[in-house]
Amino acid sequence: MIPVGYVRASSLGAIPPMLAGDGHRLLGGGTNLVDLMRKGVERPSLLIDVTALPATIEEAADGGLVIGAAARNSAVAAHPLVRVRYPILSRAILSGASAQIRNMATVAGNLMQRTRCVYFNDVAGSRCNKRAPGSGCDAIGGFNRYHAILGASSACIATHPSDMCVALAALDARIRVDGPGGARTIPIGEFHRLPGDTPEIETALAPGEVIVAVEVPASPFAGRSTYRKVRDRASFAFALVSVAAGLTLDKERIADIRIAFGGVAPKPWRALQAEALLRGGPATSAAFEAAAAAELAHAEPLAGNAFKRELAKRSLSAILAELAGVSR
Repeated sequence: MIPVGYVRASSLGAIPPMLAGDGHRLLGGGTNLVDLMRKGVERPSLLIDVTALPATIEEAADGGLVIGAAARNSAVAAHPLVRVRYPILSRAILSGASAQIRNMATVAGNLMQRTRCVYFNDVAGSRCNKRAPGSGCDAIGGFNRYHAILGASSACIATHPSDMCVALAALDARIRVDGPGGARTIPIGEFHRLPGDTPEIETALAPGEVIVAVEVPASPFAGRSTYRKVRDRASFAFALVSVAAGLTLDKERIADIRIAFGGVAPKPWRALQAEALLRGGPATSAAFEAAAAAELAHAEPLAGNAFKRELAKRSLSAILAELAGVSR
């Protein structure tokens, strides 16, 4: 048994100094960290309980939302403002894990969960550059059905597991953080990092920084938005492909649109090329299919996940047709 210390942070200001020690980890709901501790992947020397951080869900002055770092996933999904104004976010959260885990998991913990695969979890028998930098990646030549086809590198091909973060990417959310260098805000598109040569560095957080809240801006398209997750079983399964999308129409043309993919990259993948092709154009099945094909044209599938390219294209085309109310 490996000994581990525990301390409860009484305030935000108390947390950064506590993080200075080697092996010190933040503990919210513990749904990811404790699981990795059981597997021997994470071996912290001190757990810092941060459930005293804000858990409020409040309307912002601009009509958006401010969601506290310690808010539980289930509370966010059920909140009236989220359900009415941001159905994309509510549906994404409800697609994740199980009700029991959603009741425990926090918003900050969801943002910070490790990008991982079965080889990352296999401490005893597999090489993983994310777990042990420079050791190699057994997933590349192994079982890679669930792995990335966009944004991966020769060092890591794992996909980001979050559903919530895919919706937040489509919503252009911003992450409020605080730490030794003061408070700052990080756009969600810059918060999670692609692996490159350093897959062990997964976020843009500086040492000692802590997530305080998530800002979700007011979005005219958010009311016409949704989330679809394609997976091997109905619950407690990561996405093979997921799509978060929202749009606004001006008669039969697309006035504005936002699209993000999950299950295909090491971070929530914003489909900027597809958005640019569709914005201002006709809301037709042909246009949706062409945009989806363009976004996936540079995908680099592996032996076990080549199906993901077509699955992503069909999923995106179907969800956009549904939102636009056009037949396929």
